[in-house]
Amino acid sequence: MGSNIHLRETVCTIPYSHDNAGLIKHFSCLQNSLDSQTSLIRFAVTATENQAYTCELGLLAGNEKGSYIPNDLFHFKQRTSENVDTFNAVLIVPTGIGAEIGGHAGDATPVARLVAESCDTLVTHPNVVNASDINEMPENTLYIEGSILTRMLMGTIGLQKVRSNRILVLVGDHPDKFFQNAAVNAISAARATLGVDCVGIVELGSSFAMRAHYSKSGRACGEIENFEQVCHILEDQKPNYDAVAIATIVDVPEEYHRKYFEAGGKMVNPWGGSEALLTHALSSIYDVPSAHAPMLEDRGVVVEDMGHVEPRLAAEATSLAFLHCVLKGLHQSPRIITEQNAMYHSDTLTVRNMSCVIVPSGCLGLPTLAALEQGIPVIEVSENKNLTNNDLSRLPWGPGKYFRVGNYLEAVGVMNALKAGIEVGTIVRPIEKTLHTSADVTFAQDFSWTSK
Repeated sequence: MGSNIHLRETVCTIPYSHDNAGLIKHFSCLQNSLDSQTSLIRFAVTATENQAYTCELGLLAGNEKGSYIPNDLFHFKQRTSENVDTFNAVLIVPTGIGAEIGGHAGDATPVARLVAESCDTLVTHPNVVNASDINEMPENTLYIEGSILTRMLMGTIGLQKVRSNRILVLVGDHPDKFFQNAAVNAISAARATLGVDCVGIVELGSSFAMRAHYSKSGRACGEIENFEQVCHILEDQKPNYDAVAIATIVDVPEEYHRKYFEAGGKMVNPWGGSEALLTHALSSIYDVPSAHAPMLEDRGVVVEDMGHVEPRLAAEATSLAFLHCVLKGLHQSPRIITEQNAMYHSDTLTVRNMSCVIVPSGCLGLPTLAALEQGIPVIEVSENKNLTNNDLSRLPWGPGKYFRVGNYLEAVGVMNALKAGIEVGTIVRPIEKTLHTSADVTFAQDFSWTSK
């Protein structure tokens, strides 16, 4: 097997597609531009301007012998029907983009709880509900890592609910055993209170390293060295686990801790980018749910008095191990179904079962593009501002497939209209006139009648 396989991020530009059609295929050329030792594991369009798309990519590099093969990021299967027996919503707040809501420690959880009340199943990812040592996600939530969520919307996998998972926990090497003890105690607490089945705790070697930094756009990103150490453990432990939790240090400049709290929510959380890079790679290669919790670097950070912090940061200011949210989420994270026949079983949720996708303002990644191609309504929430700069209204949406709303309260109103089969234009005032121009008519997107 190759040595020192690493994860890193890069930025590139792709020529603009003037009709914005077939964008998944348009962006798939990115994989072809990489060498044979490098695979694409994460993708986002951070800006659309100057006749080009600015893209930020997560890469698995140094894979000399092709030992670790992630799933094809751009593999897409068109859904041919929609199952309307239930109404299921996908709630997305991408990691590391400085989202006004959901950009910190689980502060999108109230939104998740609100959305969950209006759907049968809420599908979301760790960044939305992970609040350090707290996780208050609703009971009807499917907690899945971002790359799994993407593949489900791309139509290539299904999700099967489970009663519980056997969780393997990987704990990073730390010069102060106090923090490793804190991780073990968090695991014990999850066993004693949630009934979590921890099948083992394995210590990672000291050469495994995660570092956080910022891209030119200001988005949180990172790099990971000696990724193969994690892979060796997962392969050695097969088939003893169903999900993987990881707790390691994420190296950031020492001053970031105080700056983050003093900024009062205006500084982009630096830790999440490298965490997403790690879990995207693991879940893509091994088809297992995974999530990461950062370990604090030293006791000085623990005892430092930050005063009364901004509410969105409070969960971080009151936590020690940051691990309980991950264990609670993975406890019943769904099984990933890749076998095609099993995807048609009644107990498997697939893209056929998805009723709408809710995204922050301007967020253009594969989940949004997949929803566009699958004909799944997308609700864009303008209040949830962030670092991305894309105009989603310019995409070639079908009638009734794109809604831009002011806030999440309005988003739930649109959800309920979709669920009830109510055309949204009939609720707002003034209501558009019903125009009759000929006997040969069709419905138009602007709610009026027009001739063919």
